[in-house]
Amino acid sequence: MKSGFVALIGRPNVGKSTLLNRLVGTKVSIVSDKPQTTRNRILGVRTDPESQIIFLDTPGIHRPGYRLNERMMDDVYEVISEVDVVVHLVDASEKFGKGESFVLDMMKAAEKPTILLLNKIDLINKGKVLPLIEFYNETEAYDEIIPVSALNGSNTDRLLDVILTYLPDGDMLYPDDYLTDRHERFMVAELIREKVLAKARQELPYSTAVQVEEFDESQREDGFVRITASIIVDRPGQKKIVVGKGGQFIKEIGIAARKEIEELLDVRKIYLALNVKVVEGWRDREYLLDDLGFNRN
Repeated sequence: MKSGFVALIGRPNVGKSTLLNRLVGTKVSIVSDKPQTTRNRILGVRTDPESQIIFLDTPGIHRPGYRLNERMMDDVYEVISEVDVVVHLVDASEKFGKGESFVLDMMKAAEKPTILLLNKIDLINKGKVLPLIEFYNETEAYDEIIPVSALNGSNTDRLLDVILTYLPDGDMLYPDDYLTDRHERFMVAELIREKVLAKARQELPYSTAVQVEEFDESQREDGFVRITASIIVDRPGQKKIVVGKGGQFIKEIGIAARKEIEELLDVRKIYLALNVKVVEGWRDREYLLDDLGFNRN
């Protein structure tokens, strides 16, 4: 039996959450095309007859501008120090820049097995893959380099095989039906935030959070759960955007979120009440970051 922990790291929007969901076989991390969608480490477990791989999806590596972002980056460093294998994803369709150079230096300092994934190969000409592999080979930062597409699953079987060669022997660390360590309240908040990201204008993603304030499952056996949540924004003008004309925007968010929450909780009906709350400077308010579940390192 092989078992161990694997970090998924990389710059924002390189496909870490898409890859995690594919490898685990179900949605445990929200996905959007907006950078910094993932703000917390998300644990996802893949269990096969002869192995158990515990993946840790991490926030995109970036220069922190708020206390929120500092906590996110602290999380990345902590995860790298704890795992057995580090998987670094890069967007193969983007040019190498200062951001990737910074992550490359992190990989050289990791002192553990490192695998580079050239993700999104479905977006580039096949003739560009080999030069990319040769470029990263010359850095001598990686034990393995694998081109993949997290979106369509191309070469992910190869990735799993390679990961197993670096994992230690050991018993399962979680029950065989265990998928994630995140509780339902957290998952509900993330699903609502995903719908905000999907519908919001460009200025909203970085300044929006979701806090579940009521999670009443007293009638869950009858297939009914009542949830109240607040969408937190930074400025009054952003509240107007989220609410929308005549409340239309927030209504659309609620409809989209409700459907997925019903599937997540496996219930017949969700009563979902959404509010919008303005908390100026919330990304630097330690007490609120604690309430929202961001690690304090």
